[in-house]
Amino acid sequence: MNNKEKFYITTAIAYTSKLPHIGNIYEIILTDAIARYKKKKGYDVFFLTGTDEHGQKIQAEAEASGVTPQEYVDKIAGGIKDLWDLYQCEYDKFIRTTDKQHEKVVSHIYTKLYEQGDIYKSAYEGHYCTPCESFWTDSQLVDGKCPDCGREVKKAKEEAYFLRLSKYADRLLEYYDAHPEFITPVSRKNEMVNNFLKPGLQDLCVSRSSFTWGVPLEFDPKHVSYVWIDALSNYITAIGYDTENPEESYKKLWPADLHVIGKDIVRFHTIYWPIILMALDVPLPKKVLGHPWLLFGDSKMSKSKGNVLYGDKLAEQFGVDAVRYYLLSEMGFYNDGSITYESLIARTNSDLANIIGNLVSRTSAMIKQYFDGVVPAPTSATAEADETLKNAVNNAKEAFMAKMDEYLVADACEAVLNGFKACNKYIDETTPWVLAKDENSRDRLATVMANLVQSIRICTAMLYPYIPSTAKRIAEVFSYGEDAYDYDKLCYCYKVDGVTVNADGAKLFERIDEKKFMAAIEAEQKAAKKEKKAEEKKEKKAEKAAVKEAIGIEEFAKVELTVGKILTCEKVEKSDKLLKLTVDIGEVRQVVSGIAKWYAPDELIGKKVILVSNLRPAVLRGVESNGMILASGGDEVKVVFIDDSVPVGSKVQ
Repeated sequence: MNNKEKFYITTAIAYTSKLPHIGNIYEIILTDAIARYKKKKGYDVFFLTGTDEHGQKIQAEAEASGVTPQEYVDKIAGGIKDLWDLYQCEYDKFIRTTDKQHEKVVSHIYTKLYEQGDIYKSAYEGHYCTPCESFWTDSQLVDGKCPDCGREVKKAKEEAYFLRLSKYADRLLEYYDAHPEFITPVSRKNEMVNNFLKPGLQDLCVSRSSFTWGVPLEFDPKHVSYVWIDALSNYITAIGYDTENPEESYKKLWPADLHVIGKDIVRFHTIYWPIILMALDVPLPKKVLGHPWLLFGDSKMSKSKGNVLYGDKLAEQFGVDAVRYYLLSEMGFYNDGSITYESLIARTNSDLANIIGNLVSRTSAMIKQYFDGVVPAPTSATAEADETLKNAVNNAKEAFMAKMDEYLVADACEAVLNGFKACNKYIDETTPWVLAKDENSRDRLATVMANLVQSIRICTAMLYPYIPSTAKRIAEVFSYGEDAYDYDKLCYCYKVDGVTVNADGAKLFERIDEKKFMAAIEAEQKAAKKEKKAEEKKEKKAEKAAVKEAIGIEEFAKVELTVGKILTCEKVEKSDKLLKLTVDIGEVRQVVSGIAKWYAPDELIGKKVILVSNLRPAVLRGVESNGMILASGGDEVKVVFIDDSVPVGSKVQ
C-alpha cells in the first residue's frame, strides 16, 4: 500500500488552434520541475497536462484547412504532445477535451448546474473577441478593445446560457480572506479583487449556438459548451470525477495541490473555476500559481511581430537541457522574463559549460589520472577547506529546498549554482595537482577527491528537476547509485568510493561561439529577406500581367461577385504585404490579399466583403488563393465592405 502524501499538480491545457511557441512551453517545463522536486522529496505525485480542443476559432481553422475539426485538433494535439515529450516533461496523464469520457462528464456538469438553477437561458448582446473567445461589456473594454489581448472586438448578439457568477461573488471573497495562500503571487489576488470582484461580477456566458464544435447540452442540443466550463473541468474529469459516482482516483487526488497557469488566465482559474466548483459542491484547489510571461527581449512574443521563437528549433540549436535550464533559471516569480539568442548563449557558456561542465570534467579527469579511475575513500583528517565546502553545499541545499517549497524556482536554481561554485572554489584552494606531486599528501588528495564527488552528487541532485538528462549523465560519470539523488540522502555519509569513473563521458556542454552563432542567424535572416524580395518581385510581375485592355459587357458578365464573411485572418509568413483570410461565401474559401499595410488581421474578422469568386487559383508566397477581395487602389487601399444584413453567398449584380 502506498502511504506517501499525494501531490496533484496541473498545467493549463494548451489551446489547439496553433502549435505553441517557447513562451508557452515554459509552463510545462516549470510544472515538470516542480513535480520532479516533489517526487524526490517522497510525494506520490500526479502530474496532469493536455489540450483544449473545442471552440469557434478551431472550427474556423479546420474549415480553412479543408479538414474536420477532429482531424485538425488530432494533428495539433499530437504536435503539442511531441513538444512536451521533446522537453522531457514527465507527466502522468495527457487529457484532451475531445476525450469521450471528458465530454460525457462535462455534459453531466452542465445538466446539474442547469437543474439547480445556477445556469439560465438568456441572450447576449455585447462585444466579442474572436482570438480570446470572450464576450465583453462596454465598461470592460480598454480603449474600445479586448482587455486581455488588446485586439479589435465586434458587436455580437446571441442566445446563450449563463452561469450565475454574481450569486457566488461574496462567498468567493470570503474564501480569499480565509485562504490567503490560494492565489500566488499575492499581486494576482489583488488584481482579481480590485478589477473584477469589487466592481461587481457579470454572469458568465457558458454556451454558444452560432457554431457546433463543442459538447452539446443535454437539455438544449442547439447549444454547445462554451470554453470555460468545458476546459476548466478537465482538472476533475481527468481523475475520475462525475456528478453522481466519482471514482476512487478522484477521491484520492482532489483537491489539486497546485494549478500552474499563465498570469493572463488567472481570472478564469481564481474566479470562474472556484465558482463552478462551489456550485458543484466540490472543494477548491489548494493553490493557483500565476506565472509571468517570457518575452523576446522586452516585447511579448507575437507571430505578427515576427519575434517568435519555437521550442523545436531552439532544442536543435542549443539542446533541450540548455533551453530548460535557461527558462527555469531566468524566469522570476513576480516579473516577466526575457529570452534572446545572446542571453541564452551567455548563460549556457557561463553556468553550464564553465561552472558545471568544467567541474565534472576536471574532477573525473583527476580521479582517472591520480587514482586509476576509481573514486577513493576519504582518509585524512578534515581540514578547514573541507568544512567550508560542506557548509557551503549544505547551505545551498537548505536554500534550494526553502525556495522550491515556495515555488521560487529561479531563486532555487541560483542556490544550486552556488553549490557548484563552492566545488570549483574548493579545487582552486586545495590544488589537487600540487598534492599529487607529493607522495606524503596522498591521503589528503584522496579526501579532496572524495569530498568533490560527494559534493557534486548533492548539487546534481538539486539540479535534477531542472535538467534531468544532464543529471543522469553525471550519475553515469561517477557511477552514482539509483538512490543517489533522493532528497533524504543528501548528506556526506552516502557511500561514493570504490566505484569506477567514466571520465570519457564527462564532456557535458560545449561552449558556443557567439560571433559564429549570430553570424549564422544573420545569414538565415538575410536569406529569408532575399526570398521575400524575390517573391514580391514575382507578385508584382503577376499583378502587372493581370492588367488587361478594356473589356466588353460580355466579358465582364463572366465575373462572379459574391458576398462573403471573413472567418479568420492572419499575416502571411515572410510578407509585410499579404494577409491570408478564410471567407465564407456559402463554402469556405482561402484568399490571399495584399492589404496588410492598411488593415490589421483582427479588424477584418467578421466583416462582409465582395469576393471575385470565379478566378483561377493563384499561389502567393507559397499560399494558395481562391478569389480576390474587392478594394480600391492607389496610395491608400480601402476594402469594399457590405452591410451585415446582406446574406452570405448573395451575388452582386
